Amino acid sequence: MPLVAYGHYGAPVLMLPTAAADFLEYERFDLIHSISPWLEGGKAKVYSVNSVNKQALLNDRASAQEKISWLNRYDGYITEEVLPLIQQDCGGGDVKPLIFGISLGAYLAGDIFFRHPDRFSGAILLSGSYDIRAYMHGFYNEDVYFHNPVDYLPNLNNPGLQHGGKRIIIFTGQGSYEAPDRSKRLSDILHDKGIPHWLDVWGHDVSHDWPWWRKCVPHYFETLFGR
Repeated sequence: MPLVAYGHYGAPVLMLPTAAADFLEYERFDLIHSISPWLEGGKAKVYSVNSVNKQALLNDRASAQEKISWLNRYDGYITEEVLPLIQQDCGGGDVKPLIFGISLGAYLAGDIFFRHPDRFSGAILLSGSYDIRAYMHGFYNEDVYFHNPVDYLPNLNNPGLQHGGKRIIIFTGQGSYEAPDRSKRLSDILHDKGIPHWLDVWGHDVSHDWPWWRKCVPHYFETLFGR
């Protein structure tokens, strides 16, 4: 699977694409350009990878078991191949990137982060939903449970999430095609578990679209990495 890196030095950020898009999506929609000051200034280095949404959750011809199989394989791809590559590229050692996603990519990023919080320094989750049962057509088993953050997080006991200084940002707008209740539901679960995070709810004019994501991502990069 192809991937691309932007920047030459700085805190690593792993980006997962939206919906059925590919590893170059963030470049095509100018989101990479919007964070160029941090990339050119050595504050951050971004890695963008493909997803398996087209084969998994968005594949109407696949059974629920096939969809979960794809998610399991993708989890292994990120943790066993991409993360070691990032660590090597960043000079070795215990490098822990932030993981980032928008829309369906936010689900993937959140699921991988909460399943492996010790492998990441935090997560930036934009305009996501964290419940995949609607894609399962009524099928439910242990594998679905462990890929459904709103199910497994209430029962998760991980001191590293509560006290490990993880940076978790959950963004939602309240305009067209946004679903703020989904982000608020995730935030409520984290709050009940004592897991620090930032739920950032923008206005009713903020729609589920690129102009707003290009506006909020530089805001978070400045918050996390400085000017």
